[in-house]
Amino acid sequence: MVPTFDTWAATKVTKSLPLSSLQGSVVGVDATYYLENTAKEPLVSALGGFPLALESSVVREFKDLQSIGLRLHFVFNGLDHGLDDDPFAPSLAAANNNALAFETYENYQPVQAIQVFRNSGAPTPQALAEYLKKTLHKHGIPFTVAPYSALAQLAYFEKHPDGFVDAIYGPAELFLYGVDKIITKFELAHQPYDPLERGNVKKTPQLAPENSDFLWINRGNCLEALGRVSSSVFDNALLLAGSKTLRSFPPTNKPGKTYSFRDTVNLLMGSGGNVSTICNQYADDEEVQRLDYLGRYKQAMAGIRHHVVITSEGDIETLDKNNAPHDLHDCVGQRLPEELNMYLSRGMIRPRVLNWLASGTILILAPYDGGDSKVYQNLVRQQLEPLRRQTLSLLADSLNRYYQRKEITTKYWFDSNSLSSVNIKDLLPSPKDSINAWNVKEDTMLDRRQMLGKQSQDLPLGSLSFALRSLQDANYAATTIIPPTKGQKRQPLRTRAEICANAIWRFLQLRGYVDRQHQLTAWGKVLDSTLSIAGPQAQQEKAALLAVELMRFGLLNADTMFSAYSGAPSRSNDIDKRNCMLVSRVACLGRLIHQPRGYSGPLSRHILAYHSMVSAVQASLRDMLEICLVTMFLEGGVDREREDWMDIALQLPLFDEDSCALGVMMLHYLDELFVREDPTSETTREEMTSKSQGWVVHSDFKASRELAYRLWDAVYRGVKTAKDSGEDVQDIQMWDEVDQWLSLRR
Repeated sequence: MVPTFDTWAATKVTKSLPLSSLQGSVVGVDATYYLENTAKEPLVSALGGFPLALESSVVREFKDLQSIGLRLHFVFNGLDHGLDDDPFAPSLAAANNNALAFETYENYQPVQAIQVFRNSGAPTPQALAEYLKKTLHKHGIPFTVAPYSALAQLAYFEKHPDGFVDAIYGPAELFLYGVDKIITKFELAHQPYDPLERGNVKKTPQLAPENSDFLWINRGNCLEALGRVSSSVFDNALLLAGSKTLRSFPPTNKPGKTYSFRDTVNLLMGSGGNVSTICNQYADDEEVQRLDYLGRYKQAMAGIRHHVVITSEGDIETLDKNNAPHDLHDCVGQRLPEELNMYLSRGMIRPRVLNWLASGTILILAPYDGGDSKVYQNLVRQQLEPLRRQTLSLLADSLNRYYQRKEITTKYWFDSNSLSSVNIKDLLPSPKDSINAWNVKEDTMLDRRQMLGKQSQDLPLGSLSFALRSLQDANYAATTIIPPTKGQKRQPLRTRAEICANAIWRFLQLRGYVDRQHQLTAWGKVLDSTLSIAGPQAQQEKAALLAVELMRFGLLNADTMFSAYSGAPSRSNDIDKRNCMLVSRVACLGRLIHQPRGYSGPLSRHILAYHSMVSAVQASLRDMLEICLVTMFLEGGVDREREDWMDIALQLPLFDEDSCALGVMMLHYLDELFVREDPTSETTREEMTSKSQGWVVHSDFKASRELAYRLWDAVYRGVKTAKDSGEDVQDIQMWDEVDQWLSLRR
């Protein structure tokens, strides 16, 4: 968005038309703009995860628009593009705002705290993109992930001779890409609900098309309202006014002086509409010099004119390629192989690891809680770095030599002077060859599941539970070793179950749960035993895997990690507080059962900080899992003639990130038991259970608590198995004591 333009346009050139005039049209939607303008749930930044009501609210709007015959096609940003002066600034600002919000909350000012949380700047549209993709796919709304800019891709769709989209909903920057008309808002009206009408039952309000409109802006009207300026002056003014494409021209952004969009246009007109002339006039300005603003402007303009899009045939194409500068990669970004872009465009893989490889930079951003603790900083700097490097080497080993010699630098928000660099060639050979023996077909898996007995018949083939349980038999495990034979091509994997199962097996081998002989390791047996109690559902499998990974990192404990943060257990003695903390941290891995409405309940910055560690571990594991998947495709081991790209992504573990709400709820419940003299009595538990439903409204407290208890049982089983297997488990006696303590309160 261009804030000064949006303010000016709202009163000068924005027009309204009946929504019915779009009947039968296809509207391209910029996903980032859509998420920026969707009603925000204020407490997401206090809990992490995805907004609880996002799916229901967007689906309701989709159905309203579809009811008049309007179709939508969403476009997401792909790889990072353009220049970013301070990539850490947004996450640091959000963390600082969150800290202020928690301070306000602790001072018993909940209304004011909610407002600060709402305006914290988190989560970003980028953080919500995967959840929106999942929602769109679930409800049959098509989407495309652009190679780089969604705006450039939308402009391509609109200008295409086949007319892929008839109109575009998005920000003013679309004008820079040659779009002449932009829809900026849908104003949907609904039929009033009459509770007195006989036989009426409360239901979703129906759209009132005759009272619904949309707002739009026309380039021609803008030029006319600005005094009939040229399109080039208008485009330059949009750039100089400041947006995600290029920061505002420094002299227009000085303290105590406010420039309107019209002022920026006048500034340009006073210099003949030439940006070079303006930059020369302000050559002595320190910020103009420091930024090399003219150079950045030229790069931004080149990136717009010669942007990269994915064509209707699936090819990656540079716009106006013959006139593109030789250093276009500095203006747009480093090109990746077209095959990778195709998988990205379908949503099968996320852009995160591809960004690392293309840019040569890994950015570790500040988490919602601020990430002030040494334990979190050590996790992201020391403990997760080997996973990132292994993931990158695995991907690069399937690409050409240019990427295999790429220098990768990791930068951290908390220490800008500390850089971690490595050349990928020093990480090679990757473990690709060691995991390439996984090529198990579905009929073999079905036979194995039949042999496992009745209790395993419902296990999905492409699940963690089946992957581990199937290898309990050493004889079967030996039959899964199917290395490629020189001169002979293996039959490619075809079914979704085959693809997901083999990707999971490769991932499990990389993480040390399975060895080269495809036998379960000690940690594999720990994970298998944890899953046997947790259950085979995707969310339960995710919680079990994260618990074991945190155990291996030495982070699944009751240690004092975040002493500076509020929201730790506060009642009774130190032992009770310790026990409450450990149970709550385990519960943090689960999902609160909640209606599709915004969260309203207690908060804990302490639990949010622990959730930040869970989230960081989950992201690294998902990265590795996706690259295990994509390398199977890159090596020709999978049939590419398919349309179920997003289904594959959704079937793999670790897609969704849950909030820490279940952990907060359990901490609050267990802590409140000590309000009464005997916290273990049945009377106390019944009283607190009754009260607890009011603490977290719109949730199913009892069912959520039972889920937390089951998760505890699963993790405790894993801890005991690890100890029996000779693995180093922190303070097994403490786990026994906490389990006994919790049993008296269940």
